[in-house]
Amino acid sequence: MDISYILNELGEDREQYFNAISPPIMQTSNFAFKKVDELRQTFKDESTRYIYSRGINPTVDILRKKLAALDGAEDCLVFNSGASAIFCAVLANVKSGDHIVSVREPYSWAWRMFNNILPRFNVSVTYIDGTDTANFEKAIQPNTSIIYLESPNSFMFDLQDLKAVATLAKKNNITTICDNSYCSPLYQKPIETGIDLVLQSGTKYIGGHSDTVAGVLCGSHERINKIFQSEYLNSGAGITPFNAWLLIRGLRTLPARIDRITQTTYKVIEFVKSHPLVEKIIFPFDESFPQLELAKKQMKNACGLFTFILKVDSVEKIEKFCESLQHIMMAVSWGGHESLIIPKCASIERSDFDPTNQTHRAIRMYVGLEEAEYLIEDLRQGFDKM
Repeated sequence: MDISYILNELGEDREQYFNAISPPIMQTSNFAFKKVDELRQTFKDESTRYIYSRGINPTVDILRKKLAALDGAEDCLVFNSGASAIFCAVLANVKSGDHIVSVREPYSWAWRMFNNILPRFNVSVTYIDGTDTANFEKAIQPNTSIIYLESPNSFMFDLQDLKAVATLAKKNNITTICDNSYCSPLYQKPIETGIDLVLQSGTKYIGGHSDTVAGVLCGSHERINKIFQSEYLNSGAGITPFNAWLLIRGLRTLPARIDRITQTTYKVIEFVKSHPLVEKIIFPFDESFPQLELAKKQMKNACGLFTFILKVDSVEKIEKFCESLQHIMMAVSWGGHESLIIPKCASIERSDFDPTNQTHRAIRMYVGLEEAEYLIEDLRQGFDKM
């Protein structure tokens, strides 16, 4: 399906809303029925008709169709956050006594679910180095029900061989779930490699304007409907019509934004990696990246996130650099119009800083839509003030 058709036309029955170019926001909580039997049938299955916007809503449905098509999936659910999408996807596929194999250091809210919530229900998790597919095979137990992936992850960008892991999982009747937030569907399609359920944070590249929070989950009709009928409706985790409309707006410019961000990222990386205060660059498409060949095999490109390791001997110098930046803001997340940095040392106590630990000296940067030279000059003066 052509991407221009998906972004501009798919799901948009304009004749139903006065031929408006932009679809309306169906800001309603519920929907009326003229026939008792229609209401009766809808009570049996809320996926068949509009009844209450906790479940399906016309504006949200337009978005669902577009996102499913972008991922090459049969169906899609959109949540009020990426954390909600993770929670429902995992909860729908485990029962008491089950076991999960997860990549090490997954997204924080996946980690908290695995460590703090699931153990209450006798669900255990084994964390592995996912860069070696053999580690998945070694970790599988008779009660393993999920393999949880994040490729690339969002700080050091470790990859997993998605096709190999999907093949292994299918042989063992295990559900695979992959967080694809780093790449977006434009640069990677895990469904095509055999992954069962694909997650992404709609907050980031899909929204693109740092003004809404959302999570996306794509997969087969059967898997998505199973989650819709239970975890999705029970948790009330669906996105609101207005936020769905914001994501539709974001999709219109997604390719243009991704292309611009990618081009600028390579220019910024070229400057950063040549600076004497930088020890190392971590970026999936950089020549020094240890999994470069795998990145090229399963990703079309890398985008706005990269990490660099500073040559420093104190946490104070890292803090000085971050606080000296005048235009690049310090914040979590990525995918919006604005460039951001986040230092790894912010997640540890200052007294625990170890200058021999590369990770403690790591700074993740997201490149937004600013001009490359504008960002480079800001980085240059930040380095100078160290």
